[in-house]
Amino acid sequence: MSKDIIIAIDGFSGCGKSSTAKAVAHALGYTYLDSGAMYRAVTLYFIRHQVDLQDEKLIQNALDHIHITFSPQKSGQGNDTYLNGENVEEEIRQMPVSQKVSQVSAIPAVRSAMVAQQRQLGAAKRVVMDGRDIGTNVFPQAELKIFMTANAGIRAQRRQKELLEQGTKVGLIDITRNLEERDIIDSTRHENPLKKAADAVEIDTSYLKFQEQVDKVLEMARNIIFQA
Repeated sequence: MSKDIIIAIDGFSGCGKSSTAKAVAHALGYTYLDSGAMYRAVTLYFIRHQVDLQDEKLIQNALDHIHITFSPQKSGQGNDTYLNGENVEEEIRQMPVSQKVSQVSAIPAVRSAMVAQQRQLGAAKRVVMDGRDIGTNVFPQAELKIFMTANAGIRAQRRQKELLEQGTKVGLIDITRNLEERDIIDSTRHENPLKKAADAVEIDTSYLKFQEQVDKVLEMARNIIFQA
């Protein structure tokens, strides 16, 4: 006897949330939903169209013209993100977007629009979603909630490696500063700040091998899915 569940993985940037969520979804045959990619896509649209983040009317008008979809990657692990039909997966991971995504995602109208889409995508369950407020706001009813943390220096090294693999060279100091700024914005924003849900399991990934953190989540998930 098994049941379908929602797995919510929250935590700070650079803790391995997305990579872990992708691997867990793949192992369980679940759908992976990248909430962070949605906010990054919105940020990219705002940058391209020079949307004033203080102008509520411009923001709402922009949101009315943003359509975000996902398509499975050939590897079978993870999705490509499409903004109004354009594959923007690589562009949304670059520093220009990283430097503004926390500001954009803190805007109430943006969060409201994205949360509505996320809830619709996860309505049928059998999903793994990672982000900042998935367990506290988007899916407070999720059967399994994980909150990931990691040492700031280690997070910066991971992000630098990720960028280098994409062909982008950024100094460790700049990356560390960006992560620290995002941590502050994400944790102190008025609209659904980043925080650990009361019933979430905390995992510090600082000194865990990738497969170790994946296995931890899989063990907890399978205990719930296949419980008597």
